[in-house]
Amino acid sequence: MRLDKYLKVSRIIKRRTIANEACDAERVVVNGKAARASYEVKIGDVIEINLGTKPVKLRVKELKEVTNKDNASDNFEIL
Repeated sequence: MRLDKYLKVSRIIKRRTIANEACDAERVVVNGKAARASYEVKIGDVIEINLGTKPVKLRVKELKEVTNKDNASDNFEIL
C-alpha cells in the first residue's frame, strides 16, 4: 500500500493530499530515510511524522485497504 494512502486509511493524517504534501516536504521518514508518497509500506516499518509541535513515531502492524474509525488504531503501534 502507498505511504500516503496508509496514513489516510489509518487516520494518522486526515486527508491523502495533506499526507502527500508532507511526504514531498520530507516531513515523513520511514526506517530512518525520507520517504516519498509512493513508498510501499510493509508490516514492521517504523514511520516518523514531523507535523506540528510534537513528532510522532509509530510501527506498522497491519495493512488494511478499508477501516472504520474504531479499528483504525489497530493498524499501527505508537512508539
